[in-house]
Amino acid sequence: MSDDALIVRREGGIAWIGFNRPANRNAMTWAMYDALEACCDRLAEDDSVVAVVLHGVGGEAFVAGTDISQFTHFAAPEDAIGYERRIDRVVGKLEALPRPTIALVEGACVGGGAALALVCDFRYCTPTMKFGVPIARTLGNTLSMTNVSRLVDMVGVARTKEALMMGRLFDAEEAREAGLVNGVFDAGVIHEEVAAIAAEFAGRAPLTVQASKALVGRVLAERRPDPEAGDDWVTTCYMSDDFKAAVNRFVHKTPFEWTGR
Repeated sequence: MSDDALIVRREGGIAWIGFNRPANRNAMTWAMYDALEACCDRLAEDDSVVAVVLHGVGGEAFVAGTDISQFTHFAAPEDAIGYERRIDRVVGKLEALPRPTIALVEGACVGGGAALALVCDFRYCTPTMKFGVPIARTLGNTLSMTNVSRLVDMVGVARTKEALMMGRLFDAEEAREAGLVNGVFDAGVIHEEVAAIAAEFAGRAPLTVQASKALVGRVLAERRPDPEAGDDWVTTCYMSDDFKAAVNRFVHKTPFEWTGR
């Protein structure tokens, strides 16, 4: 399957999903989220797939979040909550995919891109990786309760607060030390190295791989909060004057200052 912005190809038993908007640092459109969800549904039913690799096209970014221009129409709390539920649904489909998933990360992996990479089973990156959710510096919105929970599970409370409250981006070495990435490879060899790692699953017991992933998922699900528990803050942030001004700055290149309103 090939789409302008989402490219899916097969190499033997490995499915490669490419985010293909390099001029926009592969920022996700609504159509890309829909295509990714549909792709996960298809791959979940394809027993010939032994592993799935997600990557950005162009070498400059994995995914640099959601395309901010799409937020210009947000006018009601339902827009904000609906968006976060949509992200939860799509990211959840990727998380539940009954195949090993690998994020091959080059460059920016932020916002929605960070959420996608977090739910992959394994993450490998180049030294140029910058990982985080810098919304305290950029948009003034917030993550859903589910995605905050995923970040805490992966990097702990202290680093989660650095990422969300300070807008810190973590480089490749920090990510490796935190256990966020499984390995760091140079750009010239990372595709080859990740392909070899993915191919190894053809020699693993399929039921053991599936059971291990499913059981770890159940452990994490037991600790995960009710998604609706964060709706008050989703509404507050997305309906704020600050969020509207930040989106306007991105679209129209206009200056603004945070007001807390």
